[in-house]
Amino acid sequence: MGAANGHNKTPRRILSILVNNEFGVLSRISGLFSGRGFNIESLCVAETLDPEVSNMTIATSGDEQIIEQIIKHLRKLIPVIKVTDLTELAYVSREMVLVKVHAEGDARAEAMRLSEIFRGRIVDAAQKSLTIEVTGDDDKIQAFLDLIRPLGVKEIARTGKIAMARAQKG
Repeated sequence: MGAANGHNKTPRRILSILVNNEFGVLSRISGLFSGRGFNIESLCVAETLDPEVSNMTIATSGDEQIIEQIIKHLRKLIPVIKVTDLTELAYVSREMVLVKVHAEGDARAEAMRLSEIFRGRIVDAAQKSLTIEVTGDDDKIQAFLDLIRPLGVKEIARTGKIAMARAQKG
């Protein structure tokens, strides 16, 4: 997925933010980004093991100074428990995409073959279409989309990136 905010030459940053699960937190955090004219490329939020705490994974791009400023401001917000810039650590990330593709005749067999190659799952089948779920990193998702597009994509839904620091070895 390319930079969606016009910062084409700036590195992608992945921020993991633990927050108290309360009203208005998402608005306050997204406001920090928009208030500085900065785009959130993807955002995923879900409860942690503790239902009173949520984890937000934010993918963005920007220069070091602006990212540092945003992280400092995030850490000052009352509902924020912890901010981690995962791009400074070893981390694992995944994204999921659902793709509804035209699937009649030879296109159906090709869509099924591509699904298998990318370890995808067919999650819905109709007479003229298939919906395929693929999970992986950005490169895998993009490679799948590049190969499936010529079949006639009807609809795409993406989750955005989720990420977690790798466990320390030893």
